[in-house]
Amino acid sequence: MTSIDHAKQSVRRRVWDLLEREGAAPTGVHGHIPDFTGKEDAAARLAALDVWKQARVIKCNPDRAQLPVRVRALQEGKLLYMAVPRLATPKPFYLLDPTVLTAPFEAAATSTGAPDIAPTVGPDDMRPVDLIVCGSVAVSRPDGVRVGKGAGYSDLEIALLAEAGLVTEGTAIATTIHQIQLLDEELPHASHDFNVDLAITPTEVLTCTTNRNRPAGITGRGLRQDQLDSIPILRGTRWQDARHNRQ
Repeated sequence: MTSIDHAKQSVRRRVWDLLEREGAAPTGVHGHIPDFTGKEDAAARLAALDVWKQARVIKCNPDRAQLPVRVRALQEGKLLYMAVPRLATPKPFYLLDPTVLTAPFEAAATSTGAPDIAPTVGPDDMRPVDLIVCGSVAVSRPDGVRVGKGAGYSDLEIALLAEAGLVTEGTAIATTIHQIQLLDEELPHASHDFNVDLAITPTEVLTCTTNRNRPAGITGRGLRQDQLDSIPILRGTRWQDARHNRQ
């Protein structure tokens, strides 16, 4: 692990401990995107924003914390892309179209329900994304730096879509979190990490400002060998070659 990795893990442990101690997330939250108390209220605050109202295509992570966001998107007739957990299929996103779904939205928008009813799609099959909603463990109030659970999938998902031109500098990125997860300090970050534009808690909407440019796509430097080996869409690609060439 690099020094940045160690610093991120320290932040994660501190936030996970605090969430459990305060009863703001279920016991056993370590290692996960926190399923925080008040997630429905945070989703409602997000849905009241113009950036949400204007979005027709939304990409969201599959974690429980963002389930109210996904259900609301479908209820409002928005096209929803949800990442396949661990990007484990050759086409790594579920397509959830509320106009054709036959199952209840509350079931369809889960990682256990989607595989039975939603087709998977890759970037070549997808429409440009108007709004990304991601899960987070911690977010820095000063600049919107986000720390995830450490697996790196959210960064890869956005990088894949950016590589395909489906996500640009103008695509808003939001996260819903508990107030405890919003930290006043600067947080560690790597060059391939993305910042969020909006951090929404059950009681607050924070618009973040940053001087960092958003990664425009996947770089070999940001990939781990285990990711290249386990994520089908990355196998046998120029990213694999790029990583080997720098070793």
